[in-house]
Parts: sequence; C-alpha cells; structure tokens
Amino acid sequence: MQNKWGLEDSGFNYDVVAVFGSQSTGKSTLLNRLFGTRFDVMNEGQRKQTTRGIWADRGTDGMPILILDVEGTDGRERGENQDFERKSALFSLAISEVLIVNMWETMVGLYNGANMGLLKTVMEVNLQLFGGNRNSKTLLYFVIRDHVSSTPLSSLADTLNIDLQRIWDGLNRPDGLANAQLSDYFDVRFTSLSHKMLQPENFERQALDLRRQFTDKKSDDYVFQPAYKRRVPADGFPRYAQAVWEKVVSNKDLDLPTQQELLAQYRCDEIAATAIGPFREAVELLRPRVQRGQIVDELGDVSRKARTQAIGAFDEQAARYHSEVYQKKRAAFVQTLDSELHAMFLNQVKNALTLAAETFSSQGFRALEEGANEGRGFNETVGAVRIHMEEQFIATVRALAVPGVSWSFETEIEQLEAQLEAIMAKLRKAEMERVLERLRRDARDAVTESVAEHLGNPDDGMWAGVMAGFDAACVQADSQLIERMDAAGVEPQARSALGRKLHQLLWDDAADVLREEVADQMVLLKLRTALEDRFRYDAAGLPRVWRPTDDIDAEFATARSAAQALLPKFSKVDISGSIKLRRPADFFPAGYDFARTLVLISPARAREVGKRFGREADALYLEAKRAMVTTQNQVPMWVIALLVMLGWNEAMTVLFNPIYLILVCLIGGAAFVVHNLGMWGPLLRTVNGLAGMANDHVHHLLVEAVNRTEPGRPGAKASTVGSGSDNRLARKSSSVRISEDIELEPLGEGNMASSSAGLTDTDNSSRYVSRSNSGFISS
Repeated sequence: MQNKWGLEDSGFNYDVVAVFGSQSTGKSTLLNRLFGTRFDVMNEGQRKQTTRGIWADRGTDGMPILILDVEGTDGRERGENQDFERKSALFSLAISEVLIVNMWETMVGLYNGANMGLLKTVMEVNLQLFGGNRNSKTLLYFVIRDHVSSTPLSSLADTLNIDLQRIWDGLNRPDGLANAQLSDYFDVRFTSLSHKMLQPENFERQALDLRRQFTDKKSDDYVFQPAYKRRVPADGFPRYAQAVWEKVVSNKDLDLPTQQELLAQYRCDEIAATAIGPFREAVELLRPRVQRGQIVDELGDVSRKARTQAIGAFDEQAARYHSEVYQKKRAAFVQTLDSELHAMFLNQVKNALTLAAETFSSQGFRALEEGANEGRGFNETVGAVRIHMEEQFIATVRALAVPGVSWSFETEIEQLEAQLEAIMAKLRKAEMERVLERLRRDARDAVTESVAEHLGNPDDGMWAGVMAGFDAACVQADSQLIERMDAAGVEPQARSALGRKLHQLLWDDAADVLREEVADQMVLLKLRTALEDRFRYDAAGLPRVWRPTDDIDAEFATARSAAQALLPKFSKVDISGSIKLRRPADFFPAGYDFARTLVLISPARAREVGKRFGREADALYLEAKRAMVTTQNQVPMWVIALLVMLGWNEAMTVLFNPIYLILVCLIGGAAFVVHNLGMWGPLLRTVNGLAGMANDHVHHLLVEAVNRTEPGRPGAKASTVGSGSDNRLARKSSSVRISEDIELEPLGEGNMASSSAGLTDTDNSSRYVSRSNSGFISS
C-alpha cells in the first residue's frame, strides 16, 4: 500500500481525509472532484450501491493526502444490518484528520436522514475507546449538497450545530469524561455546493474553492491544522490503521441488540415512567415550601417512603424482562430518583444553612447585649448560641439520610462553619468596639477632672500633672481591655491593633478636652484671673486698696508679665512628664499624626488672644487708677462742717415734721432702689417723654381756645398751627437728641477706658454710666 501511493518516506508530512454519508449522495463524485481520485461513481442509469467497504487512494498532483471512500449508510443492500456501517464510521472517525460529512440540503434537520443516530453511536463508542487521548482533534466538515433553496448556509449550520450539541449532551460518557465538551474532540466547519446538474457553473466554482481549502497551505481557511495530526509516521500508518480496526471490530457496543433486549429496554422505560409518577407527586407537594426557604421537617420521611415505593413498583414489573437490561435500567431509574431527591435535599440543607447563619447573627447580638448587662463574657454568651446553631443544622442534615445512598454534605457543613466564624468575627468586633467606647468614656471623665484641676491652677507642674492623669487613665483602660480581649478570644495579631486604637481614642479625647479648656474665652478668663490674683490681691489674699504712696505701675507690670507668661504654656502640650507618650510610634497606630495634636493654640490665635488680654489688662489698670483719684478727691472736712451749720434748721424742720419726713423717706427710698437697679437713664427718658406729651397736649388746647375766641382774625389759625407744629417738632427733636445722647453702658472691659476718672468698681458689680455731651454722670 505504501509503495503504491509513494507515502512511505513522507514521515509526518501527510494527511488523512475520509468521507461519511448516506448511500448515493455523491460522496465518491465529490472526492474525485476535490482530490483527483478515481473512485467508482454511481451509474446514473442504475441507482444502486457503488462503494462497498472502505476504499483508499492518494490525491493527484503530488498531494500528500490519503483519501478514504467509506461505504454509504442506510443502503438497501445491507438492510437492517447496520453493524458494518457503525464500525466503518467509527474507524474513519478514529484515523482521519478531516471527516467530510456529505448530505443533501433536504436532510438538514432530520435525525435518521442526517445520520444523527449513527453519529451519536459512533461518538459514544469513540469516547469509550479513544476518549482518553486529547492530543489531537478531528475536523467534522459538513458539505451540504444541492443547496438550491433560499435558506442561508448560516441557518443550516445553526441547525446542525444544535443537533450535534444535543447528541453530545445525550452521550453516556465514561468515568473521568463527564465534563468533556464537544469542542475538546471536534472542530466543526460548514460549506454548501450548488446542484451539479441544475447549476453546473456554480458547482464547479464552489468545488474549486473547496479544493483550494485542502491544497493551499497559505490560505486562511486551510483545513489541515497541526491540532488534527495523529502524530503517526507514514511508514507505520498501515499497522496503526490495522490496530484501530481490530479494536473497533472487537467492541461489543457497536453490535445490534437482540429483539429480547429491545423489548426489555422498551418495557423498562415504560415501567420507570409509570413508577416515577407517584414519587414525583409526593415530592412536588413539598417542593414549593423548600423553594421558599422553609425547613420542611417531614421532607426526609416523605422522600424515603416515596423512593421505596417507586423502586418496589419498578422491580415488581421490570424484573421479568432481560436480566442485564433490567439491572441497567434499574440502576438508571434509581439514579434518577436519587438525583431529584438530592437536588431537593441540597436545597433544604442550604435553607438550614441560611437560617442558622441569620439566627446566629440576630441571637448573637442579642446575647451580647444581655451578657453585657448581666456581666457574662463573650464566649459564654455567643459561644453557647453557636453550639446550638451547629447542633440544629446537623440534626436537619441527618434527617435527610437515605439508606444505601452515600450522600455527603461536608461542603455545606464547612460553609456553615465559615459563615459562623465570619459572624463570630463581626460579633467580636462589635464587642470590642463596645468595650473601647466604654473604656473611652470612663477615661475621658478621669482626664477631664485632671485637666480642669491642673489647667485651672496653672503653674510650672501643670503639664506634668495632666500627663500623670492621662497615664493613669491609660493604665487602667489597658488592663480592662486585656481582660475583655482574653474573654472574647481575640487573636494575638489583633490585640496590638486594638491597644493602639484605644490609645488613639484616649488621646483624641484628651486633646479635645484640652482644646475646650484653652478656648479663647477660657484662656482670657484664666489670664485675667491670674492678673487679678497678683494685682488686686496681696500676698495674704486680701483685696488691695490703692493709696497715693503705692507704686501701682510696677505692681501692674509685674502682674501682667506673669499672666502673659502663661499663654505660651497653654499653646502647646508638654509631654515630657508622660511615661506612655515617650515613644508615640509604639503607642499609636501607624500613620497617626501625633505631633499635630500637641498644638492647642496656633501662633495667630495666640497673638489675637494676647491683644485681647492686653486690652482687658489696660481696663483693669485704668480702674485702679480711677480708684486712686477718687481717694485723693475726697470732700474737705470744713466744707462738711459748713454744710451742717447752714442746713441745720432745714434738717430739723424735716425731721420733726411728719409729712416732710415721710415724703423724704419715700423719695430717698425710691432713689435708692432706682440707683441700685441702674434705672436712672430709662427713668429720665420716660419723664422727658411724658413731659413732652403733656406740653404738646396743653399747647393744642391753647391753640383751639385762641381759634374759638378770635375766629375772624385772618391767617391766625394757619400761622398758629404752623408755629405750634414747629415748636412741637423742635421739642421733639430736642427730646430725641437728649434720649439718643444718653446711653447706658456697663463699666468694664471696653468701656472702662472711656469712663470718667471719678468712678470705681471695687466690688465687680454692674454699674452704668450715662454719657452726654457735657461729660460723664454717675447714676
């Protein structure tokens, strides 16, 4: 054979093509036209079988291609004996790189006409015999003959692809190839040829284009690709083909079943269809509840009972038929039952898994709250809930056990463990956040007291005291955090992070407290208090009464310098006295900007506060000066004696006349009350307003009286009215000016500098000064 075709020295540089199709569809004619072979073709005068068996030839023009012309299928000569058809088709599929599937257009969409049944058998046996070798693939090249209809080739190709995929999905695959895909073993390509007799020109042109795909290696659609090579050298091909044929011939799966086996297959299928009906009815009643996510407690008992009854009904009738077929069909029937049950059981297990996770999450958080109120630990509360959920899930799984079926739900159990552990992590995180918040709150109270105590009495040890209070709060919080982490089972790598986070929270709270304590008004108050303590009080803590002999300027300069020296201390935290803060990088989380938190008052704010404090200090200084001037301007004693002598008679008259005495007491008491309440200004404005109103009313009455007594006087009414209006306007303007010029202002802060030198405020009580154009009048 090798010497005849001259391929013995070709090595691997040769290709094998086979043709497959129904009898009398022009397979030999197609091969002769494509490759120049000389296969016998059908006598057009006699429609009968031309090719019997498998014939081989080499392409002309030096083509290194071996062509196999295979006997057509569905021939009347062989009748029902399809044994050779299957074996020859399988042999061609096994050794050829390209299998040309020749069919008419009218065969597309048919099952037997398109040889789909034969292809299914051949593919199934091919998987069993040669499926383990995935080193090479086979190209199934469908050539659709006599394509004369308007149906496009793409539609025909889609139909054939769907049929091929359906065939592949229905194959009984051997172990290890259950997930094998059609594309793992075959590539599929489609083309069509016009009718050879009706459209000869189109047929020749299309045939030449198809020939080019087999001969032109530079063509993009060249069919012989490296993936299709069988990697068998040419000199060993005859032995290889012989071994494949012997293996195909010896395979029993290609033998036709006997009539008894066919009857057994048919009846077993019918019995299985009848027996599975009641089983599905019983199961379907429970399926909606399972699909809704419910846990159906009776699912296991109902399913086991329905399964047992279905198998019993099948055995009762099918056991009388062919034993091998019965056993095979029984195994398939039981597998069908178990597959449907397993799907529902798996759904039930997933429902139990979801319910266990959700219940553990809700009950876990509730248990945390209850445990916190009762003083119980994390593992004592949440751990008990987790154990209960696991036991409940295992009980649900065990209730679904079916005798004789080794179903395992280990994957779902592992999923449950993973979900419960994830929820445990969330609960543990929530517990730690709650612990941090509680420790933070307790530490903030302690730090607040320490800050208020030491910043309220600023001295050189102010920051050392604050830092000592902060360190003590940290030590106590760290100790309690360690206890809570031990109780919650926090992993070692998370402990350090929690500790650092706690330290950051504590310091942030401390920094907030410090910023509140050094707000502008608070700092001004502290500086003013420090100034007053040194300037207005002596070393014994008694109030000072300034005398002309006192050096008030020196005392004020000393007190103001001491008070101003406190402002830089308040501006930045001094951590030198803290043990915990000596190494901030080991105390706080990475990336925490600790240095920024030390600045409490920026330089700009410090300058502004200093200016405001300077103004308040100046006001205090002027107040002290006014007190000294008041002391110097006391009334001489001889003036007091003269007033007593000249007013003695009048005083006696008032004292010994009850009416005068009562009137003086009333007026003096009213004046005392008005003076103490600071109501002189409003009282004067009220009196002026009432006087103006009375004046206007009297003037109006006088004008009316004049008009009545002199009605004939020309222009009198108009001029009088005009004059009265001008007077009233003048009086109103005067009244308004007086009321606008007189204002009540508190003596102190900004107004102290502008008040008269004769007023003092030694008791820090509220006083008001009436300011008019003529000067300051104390009320």
